[in-house]
Amino acid sequence: MATPSSHFQSQPQHLLLVLPVPVILVLIFAMAAEAQGGCRHKCGDIDIPFPFGIGVGPGCFRDGFEVLCNESSVPPRAFLAGGKYVRQQHSSPSGDIESSWLVELASLSVATGEARVFAPVSYHCNTQDNGVVSMAPYMELLGTRFAASTTRNVLMGLGWSADTRLSFMSTPEMLFACLAFDIELDRGDGSCSGSCCQATLARYGKSLRWTVKFLSDNTINMPRLPCSYGMVVEKSWYTYSMADLEGYKVLLNRFPQGVRMVLNFTAGDGLCPAKGQPPPQDYACLSSNSFCANATYGYTPGYICKCLDGYAGNPYIPNGCPDIDECSLLQNPCSNGGVCTNKLGGYDCPCKFGMKDDGRGGTCTDIFPLAAKAAVGAIGGVLLVVIISFLVILRKEKKKVNELYKRNGGPTLEKANVIKLFKKDELKPILKNSNLIGKGCFGEVYKGLLENKLVAVKKPINGSVLESDQFANEVIIQSQVIHKNIVRLIGCCLEVDAPMLVYEFISQGSLHDILHNNNNKVALNLDARLSIAAHSADGLAYMHSKTNIRILHGDVKPANILLDDNFIPKISDFGISRLIAREKEHTASIIGDMNYMDPVYLQEGLLTEKSDVYSFGVVILELISRRRAMHSDNNKLVKNFLEAHKKQNKATEFFDKEIAITEDLELLDSLAGMAVECLSLDVDQRPTMMEVAEQLLILGRSRKV
Repeated sequence: MATPSSHFQSQPQHLLLVLPVPVILVLIFAMAAEAQGGCRHKCGDIDIPFPFGIGVGPGCFRDGFEVLCNESSVPPRAFLAGGKYVRQQHSSPSGDIESSWLVELASLSVATGEARVFAPVSYHCNTQDNGVVSMAPYMELLGTRFAASTTRNVLMGLGWSADTRLSFMSTPEMLFACLAFDIELDRGDGSCSGSCCQATLARYGKSLRWTVKFLSDNTINMPRLPCSYGMVVEKSWYTYSMADLEGYKVLLNRFPQGVRMVLNFTAGDGLCPAKGQPPPQDYACLSSNSFCANATYGYTPGYICKCLDGYAGNPYIPNGCPDIDECSLLQNPCSNGGVCTNKLGGYDCPCKFGMKDDGRGGTCTDIFPLAAKAAVGAIGGVLLVVIISFLVILRKEKKKVNELYKRNGGPTLEKANVIKLFKKDELKPILKNSNLIGKGCFGEVYKGLLENKLVAVKKPINGSVLESDQFANEVIIQSQVIHKNIVRLIGCCLEVDAPMLVYEFISQGSLHDILHNNNNKVALNLDARLSIAAHSADGLAYMHSKTNIRILHGDVKPANILLDDNFIPKISDFGISRLIAREKEHTASIIGDMNYMDPVYLQEGLLTEKSDVYSFGVVILELISRRRAMHSDNNKLVKNFLEAHKKQNKATEFFDKEIAITEDLELLDSLAGMAVECLSLDVDQRPTMMEVAEQLLILGRSRKV
């Protein structure tokens, strides 16, 4: 008698795994599964889909579908926990021996309700000492959900004068047989005839035996082949070969695990629930895309679960039957020439554009006649030309924008990362005539919202700004100037011929408009004018002395002094100044407004801090007189003022009557004297902007005492 461990450690030929009691093997498999813990659905290379399963946990498998895995084999082998094979072996003169073993699985298919298993082969062989050995197995599936398939299996006999029979062990016994008779009639390999025969099964078998024997035991008529075989095998799985009959137990050695047999199974007892009837408590069809199909194998009614048409997968688990995407198959399923469109549970085949279904389920036909197609083709050709032309123009425009961006110093400003670089399309909504708030020789100024902030966009006239790295350097300089009395530069746009600058918006406009615009004159007392002068001087002094690099404005005038809601001044438009190195202070051309230009600069072309001081002196004159300096009339304001001072006369006649009150004349005279110092033709006699700012600060404090 074999020990339980012999089943795991040895594999005798022809699956003769001798175990006296199959229960012992079941217990060993169960202990192995429990040691690994949890639920498993894989044994070696075999998939074990639910309702089948391995493990001892709840819900690992449905009742009757437990699978045991022998991990000691290489590779591991899977067995059905229910059902067994029993072998009755006869060997003369030793007698009969009976043994049993479990049904080994080859594969499982829940879609078709089938299990492929390895089945033993019955044999009847003559030994060299004139003895006989034979084996007649039977399969015991009573009490299980499995039965041998009648449609998928055949009874096959091989040998000379071999009588092969299949009998059902239940009552009444039924026989199916075939006779492999004469080698002379054999047609060779692949054709089951002569010494090969087969018969179909007429009923499902849950308990069946297959045997083979010689028709005659007369030793005088000893068959010319050593063995005859009988087997229940899957159709077309075994290909007949004469070589299997030309040696002692050759067929058994060729298939040591056995031959392939197909078993059908039912998922549950009883028939499928009727339409509208609630399913039973242990209903197996859990997928919402599955249905129940009656399947009675044997005497007990049962059913299996299948996925609906257009779905595939495992109907025994929730969401186990997903939709099949028929359109992703290698072959187009649309036979009508339409375009496959997947849908839940199937697919549609709508005709392509310009075609229609003939209404009879046939092929798609053209809607448009030839003339219409020609017209559509012509129109399509024209549209194609238009589109291509548009793309060419678009490409050229994009190339031009990139070239302008580079020419205007974009790469330099990108590296500096000091201000924001705006796209042309971002500023386009602001550049409308309705938003124009200023216009001059430099260009136009527009007011608008950008990123939810009011800004002033300065659009220069082409050629009025520096190019490439020079412009980029000027922008970098402006971005570094952060002072309460200097307009802050927010960003610029480089994708245009003349780069546009974006500044913070100053609400009250320029000092020039407030002083000289008859339609917009604002009453300014002396304190307000003194404050404007002091803060403006402070901003210019910061540019001259307190930045990392000296910045000259070059165009100081009331139009470039902007006032906010509180009439606090902010210097603007110093972007046309040059970045002048200490060793090279001569400019290439005259810049700035001639009405406020330093005569020394006009003669020598030498722009210095004192040039800005001279221009600021003119601004002080305009503040105290409210008269406009005009270069076209030989600048009478400056000329007459200086002549009056030269004659040591008071400049009272030049003071604005709004502020020329007796108690303020002394302060006005001080401001006039400061203007005279700024307007000196001797550059060295002019004060610095820092000194001007300090004097104005002292005058302002004296007013508050």
